[in-house]
Amino acid sequence: MDRIVVQAAAFDAGAEIASLREHDASVGAVAAFVGQVRDLNGAQGVDVLELEHYPGMTEASLAAIVADAHARWSLRGVTVIHRVGPLKPCDPIVLVAVASAHRGEAFQACEFVMDFLKTEAPFWKKETADGVSRWVEARERDDIAKQRWQGAGADEATQDKATHDKATHDKATEGTRARPRRA
Repeated sequence: MDRIVVQAAAFDAGAEIASLREHDASVGAVAAFVGQVRDLNGAQGVDVLELEHYPGMTEASLAAIVADAHARWSLRGVTVIHRVGPLKPCDPIVLVAVASAHRGEAFQACEFVMDFLKTEAPFWKKETADGVSRWVEARERDDIAKQRWQGAGADEATQDKATHDKATHDKATEGTRARPRRA
């Protein structure tokens, strides 16, 4: 089950992660990212970070990103919570948590969602320090991170999903014979 929320209130990352695991015995892994406000952005101090969004459009953009992740990997659920409004250093900004049967898919999908959220979702950041405000510009490194999921990277992710689906099918059809686990 997916959960996408844009809100001013703080969130409980532990509770959100636990909700992805509850009542679904097929979940073998949950990967999560929690972003928080830093007190510095480069050499610039930050007293307050104010996040703005485009209501309705932002949620739709996040839902499309999550749908793309589901198309690439076998996922059991995705939670995206992004805060808006004024935030102070150490306040949590964003949670991306992904549940899957396997850790590799959970890690990749979590990173994919975060990379696209940073570049595609309509959020705007304004930092204030010592009474002076400045809008935060998009970063080239965020666009570079997103590009690795496009083109050849997209084909690789699709192959990873196909390989996983075949392996899951093969394992399910081999009977009940279990391999010994390493200690």
